[in-house]
Amino acid sequence: MATVPVVEQPPPTAVAEKPAVHPRKGILSHWRLYAAISPFYLLFLAFGLIPVGFSLYLSFHRWDGLGSMEWAGLAQYQYLLTDSDFWQSIGNTIVIWALATFPMIFLAMVTAVMLNSAVRFKNVYRFAYFLPNVTSIVAVAIIFGSVFSTNFGLMNALLQAVGLDQVAWLNTPWGIKVAIATLMTWQWTGYNAIIFLAGLQTIPSDLYEAARIDGAGPVQTFFRVTLPLMRPVLLFVLVVSTVTGLQSFAEPQVLLQTTANESTFSGGPDHAGRTMVLYFFQQTFDNNDFGYGAAVAWGIFLVVVLFSIINWRLVQRRGEE
Repeated sequence: MATVPVVEQPPPTAVAEKPAVHPRKGILSHWRLYAAISPFYLLFLAFGLIPVGFSLYLSFHRWDGLGSMEWAGLAQYQYLLTDSDFWQSIGNTIVIWALATFPMIFLAMVTAVMLNSAVRFKNVYRFAYFLPNVTSIVAVAIIFGSVFSTNFGLMNALLQAVGLDQVAWLNTPWGIKVAIATLMTWQWTGYNAIIFLAGLQTIPSDLYEAARIDGAGPVQTFFRVTLPLMRPVLLFVLVVSTVTGLQSFAEPQVLLQTTANESTFSGGPDHAGRTMVLYFFQQTFDNNDFGYGAAVAWGIFLVVVLFSIINWRLVQRRGEE
């Protein structure tokens, strides 16, 4: 009977265990990478986080910018809730934002659809529509001040050409709001059109072909295919427009330059163009009330956050329906 040879198994090789790395040593070993990105965080700390924290601390004090601070507790915020001028500035800001945002979104969407269907000179059109956003807002506001001038403005010249009376655009409450809203619409339509155009180019062409085969016309295709798929982009544009529109400052400040006897932050006749940020500057730098100005700034922050959440919820709810 043959015996089966026994094959000896090689001894198992010992797996060398990696030495444990102390977390602190691991961080220190990458100090060059942290040093390379540290300038951003240092600048953010010095010019972002610390000023924000100091403004919150300042809002609980009374301070004229030179003397010693006086603790006020919640008195600044209690007065803010009953300040009729602050509530008027909120109303002015919301009206101007509504007059500017909704026409701007409509025009931006129409422009994006036209750019998406254009065949020739696409880059030229994109540059032309984006140019207002990179133009100096101060220069643009001065030009719009001439356009809406009562005696020699282009708008009144057009009204007279069609047989209508002149309008004192920069001397009446609604005229002021319409002029500021028109300036903001002109400034941001091209920028948002480029954002919408980027969203339109991500929609597969197969969906449009399927809709065309099913007999859908251009209007039905837009509302049944394009608009639902553009909802995330629309939400982004709406939130960004809300944040920027509710913080409008340079537009009314330059457009409504007043006489030497009035504050440059007054917002024109009857304070019709005084936005929330203009009111913040008026309290801080005209009245030298830095503590109350800080409280106004935090009030502006809460208003912007509230409106951003409302817009986000409205768009999301329509998407779910």
